[in-house]
This record gives sequence, C-alpha cells and structure tokens, in this order.
Amino acid sequence: MPTCLPIILRRCHACPSGRFRASGKFRVNANHKLLDAWLLALCTTCGETTKLTVVERMNVRSLRPELLDRLHRNDPGLIAELLQNPAVLRRNRIALDWDNAWHLDTGDMNTGDSIALGDEAVDISVRFAARIPVRPVRLRAEGFGLSRAEVERLVAEGNLVSAVRLSGKRSGDFTFTLKR
Repeated sequence: MPTCLPIILRRCHACPSGRFRASGKFRVNANHKLLDAWLLALCTTCGETTKLTVVERMNVRSLRPELLDRLHRNDPGLIAELLQNPAVLRRNRIALDWDNAWHLDTGDMNTGDSIALGDEAVDISVRFAARIPVRPVRLRAEGFGLSRAEVERLVAEGNLVSAVRLSGKRSGDFTFTLKR
C-alpha cells in the first residue's frame, strides 16, 4: 500500500539534482477552445518548479467535465492516479522512486515460523493497492520477518514456489506457495 506520493526522477535545469516532489497543484491554461494542463513539481534541492504535461492542446469539449473539475480543485487523488499512469510517465520522460513511499500490510497473517506450523503448504496471495514496482523477494522477506538471504535459500531449496518470476520487480498481483 502506498503511504505517500513517490519522488519524481527528472533532471533539474537549475541545479544538479534529479529528484522532484509533486507540489499538489495543477496549472490549467486555455487558449481559445484548447486546454493545456500540467502537474507542478518542485525540485527537492533548490525548489525550482517543473511542469509535467497532463493534457496538451485538447479541445474543451473532449475533456470530461469531472476531470476538469478535479484539475481546478487540485485533487490529491488525481495526482496519485496520474503519477501511476504509464502514458503520463512516458510522455514526460520521468521515472518514479518508491523508496519509503509504501508499506506492506500483512493483515492478520502471522509472521515467522508460526505461519504454517501444522500445514504442509500455505498459499499466499499478494495484492497491490497501487502500481508500485517491488522485488518479490523483498516482499517475502518483510512479510515473514526473514532476511533476503533466507528467502533466497527457501527459493533455492524449493520451499518457496511461485508461478511468477522471483527475480526482478513486480507491480501486479501474484501468489506463491510456502512449503514446510
């Protein structure tokens, strides 16, 4: 689950920093019947503002009224939606840094060795509340209270099995089985 907005990775034109944070504000500009809208972001080092294009030269009638209203209200939910939209990331040539911007909610799951005392195997589902790229090994280590090396040992021994690739990053739901 996300805990805050991620850091925007983009080179600052005023200083050597490459990190921005969303300011929480939009700028909407009308030129006759055409609209432009930008999400404003501030450099974490010098405070310089940059604009991330949301809507570019769009006819007023083609834009949904609720979207225009959310832009005018500086809706924080819209900011989170736009930062997770791959088209917006691609258009603005930016990446996101999710470090310290999410937490793992294990619900009522027991951690450590007590997770499956009497069971042969336990199936565990991982559901993402947002498109946050995380390494599955890291999720498993945090969820079970183990080190990453111990999780990798479980994978190597065949006691932790998944239909998805265990290396690399994932931002979509998946399941895995823990064998005891």
